[in-house]
This record gives sequence, structure tokens and C-alpha cells, in this order.
Amino acid sequence: MLLRQKIAHYLEDIETPPGRTVNLLILLLILLSSVIFVAQTYPLPDAFRLTLNTVDTSIIVIFFAEYLLRLWCADSKIKFFLSPLSIIDLLAILPFLLRITDIRFILVFRWFRILRLIRFVEFKSSFFSISNQDSRIFARILFTLFTIIFVYSGLIYQVEHRSNPENFGTFLDAFYFAVVTMTTVGFGDVTPFSEIGKLLTVLMILTGIALIPWQVGDLIKQLLKTANQIETVCTGCGWRFHDTDAQFCKVCGSRLDKAEQKI
Repeated sequence: MLLRQKIAHYLEDIETPPGRTVNLLILLLILLSSVIFVAQTYPLPDAFRLTLNTVDTSIIVIFFAEYLLRLWCADSKIKFFLSPLSIIDLLAILPFLLRITDIRFILVFRWFRILRLIRFVEFKSSFFSISNQDSRIFARILFTLFTIIFVYSGLIYQVEHRSNPENFGTFLDAFYFAVVTMTTVGFGDVTPFSEIGKLLTVLMILTGIALIPWQVGDLIKQLLKTANQIETVCTGCGWRFHDTDAQFCKVCGSRLDKAEQKI
């Protein structure tokens, strides 16, 4: 196998030990980077903040190297640039690339780094034992809800913190505002000052009205679907959950042995 093909394989593979190690490392770095971002919104000793900045810069360098490797391994460079995951990766490292400029607003893109976890949600198997279709649906819905709130919290904090530090002093303040706004509760105790903050709040409300009920509805439907199933292991393919009145496996068509049911 050529070096380029081998690297491309390990960047996507989680079945072999080398591929699993590489992707687990990327996953841990994404989570660590997100934790650092949240921690940096709180008052910290200068020495500790400097350490966090150093670690964060190191993580960004690794992400940048990973992005270049993916670009090098891609068969079609244009298709790679236009792919959603590639755009997310670029948004995640864009603040680092443009640090030499004075474009302060570009820092908002760093909160999109959490979206890189989409790669792992879409895998047929994962590091968290998401091995069947129902579990992947649960994980995708919950991850979507968490990501929307996390990203909006980071964006509104980045936009409002300098001009409105009393209401947006920490990430928790921004998280509270995002949850209250997106669930359309609207207590009104926290309001944005800047024009961008107000526009972002409108987007939060629209997202909350359109997307969150859709995701929660899917979650409820999945829960109801799961409640109407029993564990009946198929001897043909090993699929474990079927409808209570099912006589044949919905995956491979093999006849189900009712003696294998587990209540």
C-alpha cells in the first residue's frame, strides 16, 4: 500500500489498532480543546492560563497538520475543499492561521471545533459502543442538540463578552442565555448589546423553533419505537432487537427463534 493511501486509511479507520489509536487521539484532542476554551472564559492565574494557551496552540498545530495530511491524501482537492467536514476542519483552525492579523471576530470560529466530533458520530461503530442503528440515532440526536447549544453559547460569548461582561462574563452565562433563548423561554434577564449579538439571538430563536422540536420529536419517536421492541437475537445475522410480533429478522430475513427472546 502506498504511503498516501495508508495515511488516508488510518485517518478514517477505527477497526484496526493503528487507525483506532489515531482517531481516538484526535477525539481526545477535540474534547481537550473544547474544555480549554470553556476554562479560558473564567478568571485563571496567569501561569495556568499561559499553560492552557501553550497546550491549545499545540493542539491547533496538530489539527493543522492533520488537515494538510487529509488534503494531501484526497484524490480530488476541490471535492475535499467543498466537503462539509473539510469546511468544519478549516473553520476550526482558521483563527490560528489568521492570528497575524487584527481580525478579532475570527475568534468566533474556534467554537466550531466541537463540530469535528461529527466524524465519530457517523461511524458505523465507535469508541462508545454505538454498534446498532438505534444507538447511532440516539447518539446523533443528542449530539446535535448538544452541539447546537455549545456552538451558539461560544459564539454569543465571543461576540458579547467585551461589550457586555456583566451579562456574559463566563461560558456558563452564555450557556444559560443560549438554553433560555433556544427553548423560547425568554426570561429577559440577560440581553445582548451589540448588533451582531442581537442578530445571533434571532438565529438562536429560529434554530430553537425549527430544529430543536424536530430533533426532540425524532428522539421521542425512537424511544417509542424501542419501547415496542423486544430483544430477540437473530441466528442468521445477530441483530438483537425486533418488533414484538416479528416472525422474521428485519435485516437478513431469517426466521426468528422465539426461545431466544430476552425480556
